Amino acid sequence: MGTTYRRVLLKLSGEALMGDLSYGIDPAVVTSIAQEIAEIVANGVEVAIVVGGGNIFRGVKGAAAGMERATADYIGMIATVMNAMTLQDALEQIGVQTRVQTAIAMQEVAEPYIRRRAIRHLEKGRVVVFGAGSGNPFFTTDTTAALRAAEINAEVLFKATKVDGVYDADPHKTPDARRFQSLTYSHVLTHDLKVMDSTAISLCKDNNIPIVVFDLSVAGNVRRAVMGEPIGTIVGGFCEVC
Repeated sequence: MGTTYRRVLLKLSGEALMGDLSYGIDPAVVTSIAQEIAEIVANGVEVAIVVGGGNIFRGVKGAAAGMERATADYIGMIATVMNAMTLQDALEQIGVQTRVQTAIAMQEVAEPYIRRRAIRHLEKGRVVVFGAGSGNPFFTTDTTAALRAAEINAEVLFKATKVDGVYDADPHKTPDARRFQSLTYSHVLTHDLKVMDSTAISLCKDNNIPIVVFDLSVAGNVRRAVMGEPIGTIVGGFCEVC
């Protein structure tokens, strides 16, 4: 299998790990994701992952419920480490060497985030899962994904979601919502299209990292995305609506 990309950053939401559950982690979904990642690793693609924690705890909701925002965000960061360790176990169960690196020191369960070490792991064919966000409150895991992608010189940032691309309206609420195939960073920012938060989009724009938004629930989509097949929406190409 020939691939378009050599080194990629895959952003997984915490919600992606819970499948149809209302909370927590669905082991079958995690196994399925691991198998798709294993397929592309076996074909020489270097894979780094940033995972969210919204299936366990979301800092913004905690703050809205009265918790101090920084505290809520730190709890959310810890939730991402739980998800990272779960992904690591699923990958290693099927023979994929994996390292978890965290932005908050947790030396008993994970390595600290060290950029050069992460790159070395990737060069050796290991999957690297980044946990604990950026280590700072008030920043999302989307921003972390853009930051880590820039730091490790990833060629593309894949945002795996529950929708099949970027729309001009919520497709769950607007049946005739239009899906875009390609957009510029500036159009996404100007029209607040909610692809990722504005800091993440700006980081990708400044570092010329394309963002591909696609539906993770469709079997084989990770492979298709890495192959450069036209699935989902690519941000950073031409703008079909400008």
